[in-house]
Amino acid sequence: MCLSLPPRSKRRWYMRLFAWRWLLIAVQWKRELTLRAKRSPIGGPTPPLMDIKNTAPLLNIKTAGLLFWGSSMATRLQFENSNEIGVFSRLTNSYCLTALGGSENFYSIFEQELADHIPVIHASVAGCRFIGRVTIGNKRGLLVPSTTTDQELQHIRNSLPDAVVVQRVEERLSALGNCIVANDHVALVHTDLDRETEEIVADVLGVEVFRQTIAGNALVGSYSYITNQGGMVHPKTTVEDLEELSSLLQIPLVAGTVNRGSDVLGAGLVANDWAAFCGLDTTSTEISVVESIFKLQDNMPVNVVKTLRTSLIDSLA
Repeated sequence: MCLSLPPRSKRRWYMRLFAWRWLLIAVQWKRELTLRAKRSPIGGPTPPLMDIKNTAPLLNIKTAGLLFWGSSMATRLQFENSNEIGVFSRLTNSYCLTALGGSENFYSIFEQELADHIPVIHASVAGCRFIGRVTIGNKRGLLVPSTTTDQELQHIRNSLPDAVVVQRVEERLSALGNCIVANDHVALVHTDLDRETEEIVADVLGVEVFRQTIAGNALVGSYSYITNQGGMVHPKTTVEDLEELSSLLQIPLVAGTVNRGSDVLGAGLVANDWAAFCGLDTTSTEISVVESIFKLQDNMPVNVVKTLRTSLIDSLA
């Protein structure tokens, strides 16, 4: 028997069906996330990488002219048994650099999560693999130490988007990633950084530069990490300093750790505006802080479903 409905009733019936379909998907996502959290309890054994990776690839939903996309969770991984993944990678909103080496798993995880949106590039700097500690960059540019070879520089320039400026820097404090932390709008630098280097940072990265310390540490790139969405700083940062830094950077900040209590945030974490990667030892509690402060959960499919449900209910009212 064929169901015959007036045009208006049929339209409402289809819209309700569509809403229930997305609610079912949301329930399935929540159940999957709960199961994965149970597999990786705080202090318990760490499951295999395939179990603790993001619960699904990037989700694309086009509706009413809007595009929602983003990773559902921060991803945990290692580089050749090291949890200091920020030492071996550099992530921005327009590119990702990863170290050369035998850890193909490391590269493939970045590629799986990011390659649809930004280039993921194997590279070395000055013959070393510590690419995250000797470089600093954002969506506009990348600064590398003067010891970078011509061949390495050419490879990086050829691999990055044309709009990204790559420049060598003559600086006594050559571990730029330890001495500078930056997003697309502002940068904090080591108090002893050369004035010329400060000007290059401002010019190439297109940011406002401030000389600062984090909890008394001059290595701001080691003890903090920021994106355009938010930032994490050394756990011993006082409330007053936290408020001052937050006002200076114009982003929300939180004092926290990664890798089961490590305060070297720049070494244990990399993130951009929609994805984050942490060392394999990072606990579930630390992961939740990362997801919250960098606003990764705002792009989760479950939240997208809630938005769709609200708009559909409003349209049916």
